[in-house]
Amino acid sequence: MQIDLIKGHGSGNDFLIIDEITNGYSFSEDERANLARMLCNRQSDLGADGILFVMKSDLADGRMRVFNADGSEASMCGNGLRLVARYVCEHKGLTEAVIETMKANLKVRKQHDLFRDVHTYQVEISPVLFELKALPLNLHKPTLFNERITELSEDLRFTALAVPNPHLIAIVETNQLQMDLQQQLSEKVNGPNELFPDGVNVSFVKPLQPGSIYVRTYERGVGFTNACGTAMSASSLVTCLIGLNEFEKAIDVYNNGGRVQCIVHKYEGIYSIDLIGNATYQYNASIEVNLNEGSFGLESKNDYTEQPTYELLQAEAQQFIEKTMKG
Repeated sequence: MQIDLIKGHGSGNDFLIIDEITNGYSFSEDERANLARMLCNRQSDLGADGILFVMKSDLADGRMRVFNADGSEASMCGNGLRLVARYVCEHKGLTEAVIETMKANLKVRKQHDLFRDVHTYQVEISPVLFELKALPLNLHKPTLFNERITELSEDLRFTALAVPNPHLIAIVETNQLQMDLQQQLSEKVNGPNELFPDGVNVSFVKPLQPGSIYVRTYERGVGFTNACGTAMSASSLVTCLIGLNEFEKAIDVYNNGGRVQCIVHKYEGIYSIDLIGNATYQYNASIEVNLNEGSFGLESKNDYTEQPTYELLQAEAQQFIEKTMKG
């Protein structure tokens, strides 16, 4: 079976985009999971954090399904949604659209470039749920806001929320980022454990200056990534709730893959976040896949010219991180 795809990234969080709308591909659930494990393998000719299947929708302009590199399906992916937003908008000649995801139909639109000549899209991140059963997190309380979980750390305070992916967020100091603490915690809650039976995304957040934060995320099903869109959105919301940043104002969110902006909204007790960032194409490729044998061969690959420009944004972001971390 021949499959055409595009490789792209949002903040260095990279994905393979497979268009089921115009190509007419049809995959079983097992085939989607197997494709993700096979194609996303970093030792293969492709490699990525996951696959974005772009599908027809009866409810919206397009539908997104996200499969992680380990074959599991994610309910949402903010960085991936920006890529799907770009793909659907460009193919349909739109500047704004609605994308169906597992839990919600989300508004997306083309935005002014975040950095010169960097394709930029704004996507809606919602719903936001604080009930621990939504993650799930097995504690004898309904919610967890800026509190200790003694089984994980005596020092850190955590906030738990789903957007709708499950997230566990801690505000930290620079020295805590430099320790192995985040990896140890993340591996514990994403292995067999009683707290998070389905695993959880774990983010350490370091305030840099008013209106700017740094977020590093261990992503469930992936491991440490350059960036996680829903984690950056959830982290921005948490900083607003504890008074480090302001609602309705753009927050610059730095990550190992670059920089995005988040705007946190609150209306009648309901929260939503706008995630604004790059949607960069790296190359398109054609592969020949043998689904029965679990193998594929690269037939062709053509690079886009967008990555060097994005790397300028990435370098600027890294310089800012290093400067403010020292301060």
